[in-house]
Amino acid sequence: MIDHMSVGVSDLARSVAFYDAVLAPLAYVRVRHYDASEDPNGGAACWGRPGEAPSPDGLPGAAAFWIQRRAGAVTPQPGCHFCFLAPDREAVRGFHAAGLTHGGADFGAPGLRAHYGEGYYAAFLTDPDGWRIEAVAYTAA
Repeated sequence: MIDHMSVGVSDLARSVAFYDAVLAPLAYVRVRHYDASEDPNGGAACWGRPGEAPSPDGLPGAAAFWIQRRAGAVTPQPGCHFCFLAPDREAVRGFHAAGLTHGGADFGAPGLRAHYGEGYYAAFLTDPDGWRIEAVAYTAA
């Protein structure tokens, strides 16, 4: 359904380090990185599975999560959040711990969320610019 999405960040290096750390436990890696000389907005990066390339170089929908440097203040939109699939509960816990270590803030500790469905195991963070992110593993309750 989604080919790609991007969120604005105020400090590209800080956000790249944050997303490298939180997405690693989920088995996502940075697959593209453009510095200010290559991107008119000041730089961008994207993540996907190892070996993936974002479209149009790769398959449509591959490596779909991007961040892009924006001048000035970045204002996350109310009600907006991004959820990343995790392979298991341990990966969700790793995502959350890495986020707290790399400049994110807790928005919901790892745990079962029965009100979302049986076996819904998730953790919630805000990134350094305040974007709400989540990792979820669908597991046996």
